[in-house]
Amino acid sequence: MDTMSSASSGAAVGAPGSTSAQGSGVLAEEMVSAPKLAPGFAAKLNLSVDLVLMSVVLTASAWLDGLLTASPGWLLPALVATSLVVWIITGTALCLYDSRFAERSKLDHVALVSVTTLAVVTVLAVVDLVLPDALKVPSVAPLLILFWPVALLLRLFVFRPVASQERPTDAVLIVGTGAMGRYSGEDLARKGRRQLLGYVRFHDDTGSIGELPAKVLGTVDDLEHILRNTAVDEVYIAGNTLKQGEAMQASIKLAERFGVPFALPAHTFRLDRARPVDTRAVSDGFLHFAAVTPKPHQMAMKRLFDICVSAVALWMLLPLLGTVALIVKLTSKGPIFFKQYRVGLNGKPFYMLKFRSMVVNAEELKEKLAALNEQTGPVFKMKNDPRITGIGRFIRKFSIDELPQFINVLRGEMSIVGPRPPVPTEVAKYETWQRRRLSVRPGLTCIWQVSGRNQISFEEWMYLDMQYIDHWTLTSDLRLLLQTVPVVITGRGAS
Repeated sequence: MDTMSSASSGAAVGAPGSTSAQGSGVLAEEMVSAPKLAPGFAAKLNLSVDLVLMSVVLTASAWLDGLLTASPGWLLPALVATSLVVWIITGTALCLYDSRFAERSKLDHVALVSVTTLAVVTVLAVVDLVLPDALKVPSVAPLLILFWPVALLLRLFVFRPVASQERPTDAVLIVGTGAMGRYSGEDLARKGRRQLLGYVRFHDDTGSIGELPAKVLGTVDDLEHILRNTAVDEVYIAGNTLKQGEAMQASIKLAERFGVPFALPAHTFRLDRARPVDTRAVSDGFLHFAAVTPKPHQMAMKRLFDICVSAVALWMLLPLLGTVALIVKLTSKGPIFFKQYRVGLNGKPFYMLKFRSMVVNAEELKEKLAALNEQTGPVFKMKNDPRITGIGRFIRKFSIDELPQFINVLRGEMSIVGPRPPVPTEVAKYETWQRRRLSVRPGLTCIWQVSGRNQISFEEWMYLDMQYIDHWTLTSDLRLLLQTVPVVITGRGAS
């Protein structure tokens, strides 16, 4: 786990529209959208149904247990209200109803609903232990037997399909404004599952720009600048291989260097009715390529591992998390937690969570300390950083400040093992080949964390991350995780 300077700053970051955010290399509209509990009609409806369903199930449980008349009239409403508050708080922390609703896998939905349900069950169980014997809490079994499966099935088969119609799941760019590019853009717009960011023109493209379903962002000469400053999930290179082969090849090389997935036309012409025999291979008329070796079964196992480990870790470490939160609050002014903009998979930004380990004006002080930077490259690191608080130095040395990031793992923004997520200002200074580290989901620990951390140069750090990306296996993840444990316990290489 890292102890990056600005990356670990104890101050809450500025608003997305701040100067540091503007150099982030991500879409402006994504930068200005703060996390909300339930954005969109499907998410709001899902939240409302979940809350009503939980209230009904708890009331029915109390009725079956004979508690409606045996207990004081205030007890059941208080327990229902407590359960709803716990559901909302946990759901907010896990981004249960946020804008990624439709793009999450079914496994993610199962995990998030399960963890949120268990949070309510745990609180009710604790309340039952605390209350005197004369006051009884309704049985929590109906929550697990009835509420959990019904809420999950409604989410997967009712609200998720509705959400997918509200908002595209992936952002794509089309290179080529000729017939192939125009037809491809219209096809993507009609299906509605992908957001078309815009077009990039080949120099010899002909045709009216007004006929295109999205704006033209520039020419192929601007492609590197566009990829550097825009979060793109995939690039469709829709050119004519006979006339524009050289420019298409240059676009392919650029996408490979950035680590951005790309697609090439499977046929010279667009097909409206005719379909290839194996429709799964070229369902949209394109062959799709990725910068990393596709290992779908291993990736599914990796995600399942992430969910299980992060959920169990948060549960077991709850006393430690509560103690650290209290000490941070009592020993220095400012919030307990801070959320900082980091750049994630394919350049998409997210808020990474940490315990605050620095003074609240750490970002302002960083500019004054720039001349004392001890790390090469765009990362700021300083061994005896005066911005760090007393408790902050301790929790950073043993990576305790990183523990809230298990919440990021549950959300699907991070993984247990993967390259550390950089801050936007660092990404803006990356060389082209270094951008490829954004082609995989960032993680809590990686090769850098077990190889000396602050004792190695920035370029060596980047090469280690590329080595991880190119040779990733489940076995390597487990090996890195085991190597991380003694490094964290001893605080080796941290500052």
